[in-house]
Amino acid sequence: MVPRPFRVKTVIQETHDTATLDLQPENPEEEFSFSPGQFNMLYVFGIGEVPISISGSSNGSDGFFHTIRDVGKVTHALINLRPGEKVGLRGPFGNPWPIEEGKGKDVVIMAGGIGLAPLRPALYALISRRDQYGDISLLYGSRTKEDLLFHPEFEIWKKKHGIQVKDTIDTGDRSWKGNVGVVTTLVSRVSFDPSNCIAMICGPEIMMKFSVLELVHAGLAEKNIYITMERNMKCAVGFCGHCQFGPAFICKDGPVFRYDRIKPFISTREL
Repeated sequence: MVPRPFRVKTVIQETHDTATLDLQPENPEEEFSFSPGQFNMLYVFGIGEVPISISGSSNGSDGFFHTIRDVGKVTHALINLRPGEKVGLRGPFGNPWPIEEGKGKDVVIMAGGIGLAPLRPALYALISRRDQYGDISLLYGSRTKEDLLFHPEFEIWKKKHGIQVKDTIDTGDRSWKGNVGVVTTLVSRVSFDPSNCIAMICGPEIMMKFSVLELVHAGLAEKNIYITMERNMKCAVGFCGHCQFGPAFICKDGPVFRYDRIKPFISTREL
C-alpha cells in the first residue's frame, strides 16, 4: 500500500493531450516485472493517485512505460512531469490478457483511442512468440489522424511481423487516405477463423459494446472474447469497494475479464 519512489527518465509526447512516461525505480536494485494488461497506481505527491495501465517496458531495464491522457488533475500533473522528477508507484496489479490461451489460435485485437495503450504489451508478447499463433489482427480507431497512438510502429508490425493492421478515424480531411468510420467496420477486412480465435478489446464502453456484437456476429463465441473494465479504483487490492462489479472487484479480479463471465452484470448503459 506504500508507493515506491520512481523517477521520470523520458517523456514522449504522443498527441496533443497524451504522453508516455518512462518510469525507472529510484532504487536500481529493485526488480519489477508485469504481465500485459496489468496496471500501476501512480501517485503525484501533494495531488493524488490514479490507476494507469502499463503500455510497455523499457528495453534492458526494469522501468515501466505508462501512456497517459490528460483528463483530470492527477493525469494533468503526470503528463507535465519532466525527466528527473519523482512519482510514487504501487503495483503491478490486476488480471492480464490471455496470451497463453491464444497459443495455436488466431488473435483479433480491437482498440479505441487510448485503449491501444494497455493492448500494446499484449501485441508485443504475441510478436515475441509469433510462430505460436495464427493470424494476428489489430483493428484500431481514433477520433482524428492526430489522435492515433503509436502510429510509427504500425508499419513495423505489418511488414516485419506479419500483423494485419487496420486503422480508422471518425473524421478525416483531404490528407487522410485511410478508412473513415467506426472500428467495427474493420472486422470484415481481416482474415481469422472464428472457430479458432480469441479477441481482446479495450476502448470506450460504447465501442466495446458494438465490437463484441460484431465479433459474435462474425462467429466468435462469447467465451473467447476478453474485455477490460475500468472503474474508480482507489486501493487496488479489493479493500475499499469502490470498483466492485457484481461479485468481482475490477482491481483484483480484472481489469481483464472473459466476456461471458461478466455479461450478466453488464447493463446496457455500461456496455
